[in-house]
Amino acid sequence: QVQLVESGGGLVQAGGSLGLSCAASGNTDSIIYMGWYRQAPGKEREMVALLYNDIDSETRYSDRVKGRFAISRGSTYSTVLLQMNNLQPEDTADYYCKARSRDTSYWGRGTQVTVSS
Repeated sequence: QVQLVESGGGLVQAGGSLGLSCAASGNTDSIIYMGWYRQAPGKEREMVALLYNDIDSETRYSDRVKGRFAISRGSTYSTVLLQMNNLQPEDTADYYCKARSRDTSYWGRGTQVTVSS
C-alpha cells in the first residue's frame, strides 16, 4: 500500500505561479512513477505531468502545460513537486497526486487550484 499526501494549491491571478507537493509513504519501493492529474468541473480527469522512477527520471507532460509546468523530485525520493508558472483560468481544477506500482494506482485526496482572470 502507498499513501499520498498533497499540499499546496490555492487561489492565484492569471499569470501567477503556484507549487504543489506530494509525499508518498508506505511501500514506496513499488512505485514506478508519480505524477499529477487534474479534473475541472464537468470534465474528465486528465494527466498533467509524470515523473518516472528510472535511471533517467523520465518526465512526461500534457501539451496543455508543457513549457509552463515543471515536475521534479523533492527533498526525499518519494516526494514530487509540481511548479506551475504562467497559470491561466483554464488551469483551474482539482489536482490529484498519483502513484503507480505494477498492479495498482494510488491517488491522493486532491487539492484545489483556482486561477482568476
